[in-house]
Amino acid sequence: MIDLKGIIAITGQPGLYKIVAQSKNGIIVEGLADKKRTNVYASTKVSTLSDISMFTTSDDKPIEEIMLAVFEKENGGPALDNKADDKAVESYFGQIMPDYDKDRVYVSNMRKLFSWYNILQSTGNLRKKEDAAETNTEEKPKALKADEKTKVKTAAVKDKSKAKTSAGVKKTAGVRKTGSA
Repeated sequence: MIDLKGIIAITGQPGLYKIVAQSKNGIIVEGLADKKRTNVYASTKVSTLSDISMFTTSDDKPIEEIMLAVFEKENGGPALDNKADDKAVESYFGQIMPDYDKDRVYVSNMRKLFSWYNILQSTGNLRKKEDAAETNTEEKPKALKADEKTKVKTAAVKDKSKAKTSAGVKKTAGVRKTGSA
């Protein structure tokens, strides 16, 4: 399977995006092709690629498996251009997924799949889940040394001393009196 975690498609906007962070009003994404960061509001329709599947004559097939089939067919190279004629797109898709539902999977869906695959392939984000799992285990942070652990613990302890007040001034909690009586 191809690792598509954190990669999204935004309705009405071309291309694919990677989720960078969460903001107060939505999420911050970075375009895979142009590396520009933008804010996507919570009201915008967003689809994660790992949640998308295509219709087959039996069960629905996740897009990760379809992209893996394209990846293996092309040996990691680019797929058919999404602007090719309809017959070429249908025959190419039929080679990749022969059991697709011809009534419910349209040529536009196939074109979008090939477009997404080519974007992922050209930006270097197209990798198998096994490869991604190996890189994640290598990037784990090293354990802290004993001295660093004590520094972290002492920094985390809060100052429990009470705030000092001026001599004769009483701290009030709540209502502040202003004006003259």
